Amino acid sequence: MLAIYRKYRPRRLADLVGQDYLVEIFHNTAKKNKLAQAYIFYGPRGTGKTTTARLVAKLANCLTADMLTKEGEPCNRCRVCGEIDGGKALDVIEIDAASNRGIDEIRDLKESVRLSPSSYRRKIFIIDEAHMLTKEAFNALLKTLEEPPEHVILILATTEYEKIPATIASRAQRFHFKKLTIADILKKLKSIVVQEKLQVADEALELIAAAAEGGLRDAESLLDQVASLNYGGSTSIDLKTVEGIIGRVGSRRITELCDFLADKNLKGALSYLHQLNNSGANLVDLNKELLNYLRRVLTLNCDQSMAVILANDLTKDELAKIKLHSQKFSQPQLINLIKSLIRAYSEMRYSPFPHIPIEVAIIENLGQNK
Repeated sequence: MLAIYRKYRPRRLADLVGQDYLVEIFHNTAKKNKLAQAYIFYGPRGTGKTTTARLVAKLANCLTADMLTKEGEPCNRCRVCGEIDGGKALDVIEIDAASNRGIDEIRDLKESVRLSPSSYRRKIFIIDEAHMLTKEAFNALLKTLEEPPEHVILILATTEYEKIPATIASRAQRFHFKKLTIADILKKLKSIVVQEKLQVADEALELIAAAAEGGLRDAESLLDQVASLNYGGSTSIDLKTVEGIIGRVGSRRITELCDFLADKNLKGALSYLHQLNNSGANLVDLNKELLNYLRRVLTLNCDQSMAVILANDLTKDELAKIKLHSQKFSQPQLINLIKSLIRAYSEMRYSPFPHIPIEVAIIENLGQNK
């Protein structure tokens, strides 16, 4: 059985999640048959860089011209589209720069570039993790980018654009892939759940979407892990189950802890933290999530109009809770609490007793209000 992220990998540009501007550009480019000869796709992991590179390969070689000129999309019916989707296309060469980073590999690429495609119109070279190439390899690649044959398209994908030499970047069209919002990821996950006939609670899906930190592939992989408990729909996967699987607590647990903090209820906060620790929650991750939550609370505490921007990364319920807490906390209390939790986070990462620094941080702040 195919992994979910492979099974639901976009086969059309329109299927890409959260990259609307990029989709529009490539639609127009495909309609006019004006694909560039070199691209750099950069951005966080799991946002669609390699998938888009494969879609470009389909746009460059699809045999159904009408689909390209009318919709700017591959047909997904012809032999070429099928071979590229199945990873069987001889003229689409993918190179993992993390394990093939030296000058010898790039010299092999230069030799391959000179050869005409075996059966397609264009030969596509996709270099993943391109920032891992050595300086000598980049210099060798530069020669190819300066005068690429007309039948070749080179695509570099990277999570660390700043490590790509300016001489390389200046010879390619550059596209930034942004982190996806929780809302975007959640919408995709709900679609997959319906198609796979799974029973997963909305709160559990929200936690998966948040844990992915803007990467759809990570979210789909987590859903795949959860789905192994639920194929056939015999049982429903709830929030507690997902928390146990991925070692993170859901937003509801964070907001409940913040209720105690906002009410200056030291006994309640410590008791709740004790419960979370006993349940097996990763307290280092908990502190990280708590800091992110309080940062947003402080943002709204300073300026309520920022709610419009925060809404991109939050569900409606989460935003409502943050608005409520922004009115309960005082600004000095928030600032002191955040500073204490940042210090605790640094100490927790290397402590054999990670619960102690976060407990001390809470006592330092709430204990002063007794």
